[in-house]
Amino acid sequence: MSPGRTAANALFLFLIFVIQEGAISKIKFPVTGFSLYIAVLLGLMALEEKFGAIILGFIGGLILDLSPSVESPFGKWAFVLTLVGYIFSTNRDSIGDFTSGPVAFILFISAGAAITLLVFLGLGVILGENNGTLGHNLISVLGNSFWTLLVAPILLPSLNKFRNLTLTSRERI
Repeated sequence: MSPGRTAANALFLFLIFVIQEGAISKIKFPVTGFSLYIAVLLGLMALEEKFGAIILGFIGGLILDLSPSVESPFGKWAFVLTLVGYIFSTNRDSIGDFTSGPVAFILFISAGAAITLLVFLGLGVILGENNGTLGHNLISVLGNSFWTLLVAPILLPSLNKFRNLTLTSRERI
């Protein structure tokens, strides 16, 4: 990933973060909340090459750590999303199969959002954080996955266009 693409992706993620914190987090969704930011970040990470997914995970995690609503140690989201980016990069060949078909890609992003939130909660348990009851957390994770599943068909084509727009001529080959 070139430095220009890294900066463009960071700016785009920050814009999505502002939309998430300013508008989407204020909406009372049935069942539970929805994280547009995590859906966008996972979509971009799945479309990236090996090192780009790790870089996007780290940058996206740092931006998410800036959220005033997060009551966790600074760097926890950066660690979790870098770990998810590493998992994406090491399994790049099998993920490529998921990103080629639209339905599989939507299901992949929805499942990825659930796994990311479960890893975040699991790390919170290891760190001794009070994350609430298990039932409430599972409802939140499943609800977020449900809303990601509903919004992803609208979101992912524009993410693919954004990625193709930011590719350099060398990266298109």
